[in-house]
Amino acid sequence: MFMHNYKYRLKCIIRDKNMMFWTLLFPILLATLFNLSLSNLSSAEDFSAVNIAIVKDKEGYNKEFIDVVNSVSVGESDDPLFSTKYTSQANAKDLLDNNKIDGYLYLDKNIEIVVKDSGINQTIIKSFVDEYKQTESTIKRILKENPMAIESIGVDNLFKKTDYIKEVAISNTSIDESINYFYTLIAMACLYGGFLGLKEISQIQANQSPQGARVSVAPTHKLKVFMSSMAAATTVQLFDIGVLMAYLTFVLKVSFSNQIGYILLACVVGTITGVSFGTCLGVALKKSEGVKVGILVGATMTMSFLSGMMYDKMKYIVNSKMPILSYINPVNLIADSFYSLYYYDSATKYFINIGLLCILSIICGGITYLVLRGQKYASL
Repeated sequence: MFMHNYKYRLKCIIRDKNMMFWTLLFPILLATLFNLSLSNLSSAEDFSAVNIAIVKDKEGYNKEFIDVVNSVSVGESDDPLFSTKYTSQANAKDLLDNNKIDGYLYLDKNIEIVVKDSGINQTIIKSFVDEYKQTESTIKRILKENPMAIESIGVDNLFKKTDYIKEVAISNTSIDESINYFYTLIAMACLYGGFLGLKEISQIQANQSPQGARVSVAPTHKLKVFMSSMAAATTVQLFDIGVLMAYLTFVLKVSFSNQIGYILLACVVGTITGVSFGTCLGVALKKSEGVKVGILVGATMTMSFLSGMMYDKMKYIVNSKMPILSYINPVNLIADSFYSLYYYDSATKYFINIGLLCILSIICGGITYLVLRGQKYASL
């Protein structure tokens, strides 16, 4: 009886074109749009040398400053800060007006900065000049008050900086900030299994559909009907997630961990959580199917937002301000499972997330069965 119900529920789900669009095609379409909009996110953050011009009215002014600028300019440094041009003041002004440079420096007895806009590059220029002036002032004061100190310290050591903070990488993997968007998308797609769970539960409730009325009077144990319907919904949703994962991996080239078994486990547990969440919502709300679908969509999108799908910093805001939400939000738990596999060498965080997802699935599934078991109808 189980296999009979399972087979026919499988056929009914697959033939529902509207349902298949939202659970299969919509996540793929969204992934494509993400890829188009986020493809240049990493390259946009790569630093490029700041274009500046230097104006000298007389030879010999600020020769030390020119030497310092040259040492951090293109052609002299392996990691250049500036791309420098030496020109007249009139030509420098034309270059600035035509946005060929970010600013120019006028060298006289002092160093004057001329910029047109206020931005990151202009801030870099000002910070560089301010730091040079501060260092120059310090050296002059030392020479005036204690000339012998220069000999004991060494001129070269005056320009050295000591870092008291040590950078320690917690992973050998380089991080692409767009990764979390795709992981959250997979998590959202898993929760879209709730559409299938909601649909299936309405088909076995007598007060929700004519089919549910027939199922209620049939001489079949409700647990068997419930389990076969959930198995069919989970099977279809797993297929949808598999197609999405293949598209992300082979077409969009999204990076995942090499631990294939753990990735598959996260997909399976995430899918079961999504389907059981939909069934729980279906039995808990005494509303029409349309209202339930609307609430399911709203809940899923809210959880996706809190997980960083629309604003990547939101995930960290939630973790710092209200961390409890991170542990009860299935979208965050699923996305974080993929992220922890990709980024961390240890699987501890991954198994914590999987364990919490299993607990949520058991709670939702248990509530669904208990409500279905206790439902009685005066007439059908």
